[in-house]
Amino acid sequence: MKLIKTEDAVGQVLCHDMTQIIPGEFKGPRFRKGHIVTEEDIPVLHSMGKEQLYVWELAPGMLHEDEAAERLRRLCQNEGMEASEPKEGKIELRAARDGLFRVDREKLNAVNSIDELMIATRHGNTAVRAGDKLCGTRVIPLVIDERKLDEADRIVGSRPILELLPWKLRTAAVITTGSEVFLGRITDKFTPVLVEKLAAYGIEMIHHAVVDDGIEHIRAAIEAARAERPDLILCTGGMSVDPDDNTPGAIARSGAQIVTYGAPVLPGAMLLLGYYPDGTPILGLPGCVMYAKATVFDLVLPRIAAGIRLEKRDFAVLGEGGLCLGCAECRYPVCPFGK
Repeated sequence: MKLIKTEDAVGQVLCHDMTQIIPGEFKGPRFRKGHIVTEEDIPVLHSMGKEQLYVWELAPGMLHEDEAAERLRRLCQNEGMEASEPKEGKIELRAARDGLFRVDREKLNAVNSIDELMIATRHGNTAVRAGDKLCGTRVIPLVIDERKLDEADRIVGSRPILELLPWKLRTAAVITTGSEVFLGRITDKFTPVLVEKLAAYGIEMIHHAVVDDGIEHIRAAIEAARAERPDLILCTGGMSVDPDDNTPGAIARSGAQIVTYGAPVLPGAMLLLGYYPDGTPILGLPGCVMYAKATVFDLVLPRIAAGIRLEKRDFAVLGEGGLCLGCAECRYPVCPFGK
């Protein structure tokens, strides 16, 4: 920084806040640190008794913090996102629509490894609503070497670090299995839970069937559901390894390619996911989905609702953070579960 005459400071960057006092009217920062002095500011600064100013000199190849933050914003922002105005070198992105928020973790970590740059995001692979905060960007100093932003540009390339995908699936079929429900011995309390969870993603249940535990009866119910052409098929009940739990076998016999039967998540270890040749997903849901507020189903449903095809490795990485801590007051999704 350097000390210069106020009248010579046009285009320079202030090094500290400057307080203005107007008796009986105002007392507070009139100009903030990082403010770029304009011609119109000179008489105001003189009226504040400022004949000299400490400024950062913007040498060739150096960027002001707001300009640098704009460059970081461009590396992050994608469709469906809105940006705030730069302020003190900071810019925030918020969701302009509901959808699945995703982060390119490799690119994010690489950019954050560059000195004096930072991007902070919410967790990826999570559902967000319009207006939710997605990320904040800023540079650390008031002025920064432009070459650091050039390096970040090279790392990110043409595809932004962040993504906000709209919900794509619109309809679902639910098949409730279990002789105890089929015979009316107990009330089906599973389906209402699913209807509510699906509605959060704009998915409507268009088909519902209740069948006993017979493997061929379950397979036939799945085929009948597929004939209605739903975007998603859910089977409840019969997902354990007991001899009369035939839902996994029926799903396999129905022609689905099984991605996983089992997940490193508690609650929800007995989840099954498969896909039919036309891309329709089918899930076998363990009983915990009916009574636990947060399970593996809540971790994978946002991606499925956005039309993302999941693979075995998408489940393998759920182990770290996949243990629900059973808090007395559940605050999911504002908690470590699944993150």
